[in-house]
Amino acid sequence: MTALPVIETLEGDISAYISTNVISITDGQIYLEAELFNDGIRPAINPGFSVSRVGGSAQIKAMKKLAGPLRIELAQYRELAAFVQFGSDLSKDTLERLKQGECIVEMLKQPQYRPMPIEKQVLILYVLTNRYLTDIPVRQARKFQNDFLSFIDEYHADIAEEIRNKKIISEELEGKIISTIIEFKKQNKYN
Repeated sequence: MTALPVIETLEGDISAYISTNVISITDGQIYLEAELFNDGIRPAINPGFSVSRVGGSAQIKAMKKLAGPLRIELAQYRELAAFVQFGSDLSKDTLERLKQGECIVEMLKQPQYRPMPIEKQVLILYVLTNRYLTDIPVRQARKFQNDFLSFIDEYHADIAEEIRNKKIISEELEGKIISTIIEFKKQNKYN
């Protein structure tokens, strides 16, 4: 039996009786947040409250390996961003974590009616997870993404094809991905 219950919470309270009971009998939930939507983050999914008991089983191995740590990093960024609103002096580590979180948010924004093939998703998650955007301004993250994926299509389509066909990132493929990212970054500067 398949069901898709949709629950509107009052003021975002997911601990209410109905919400809690529906959550307990489903295989997970996607928690959408109006605040994220209004900030231009779409899909407006809160990774801290969203849960999947079967999601990992539906993912290819390459995606599963990269998405788990990224989800945690995104949830930690949201907590950190909320906390630092009250502080003024931030350490270098905190600033780097905030920037990484901002890049993740920017790169995960999805234009309406433009799904991305799984192999391209994996490549973008690889770039994010391995922090290849630390030297790029957040405002340039989307441009980096578009240019990098075009570069892959034009010069290294074999990488995307291998991810699509084998569904894993072998050591050899990872080496190709790393050298391709380095090659791309040498040719393209983002300021």
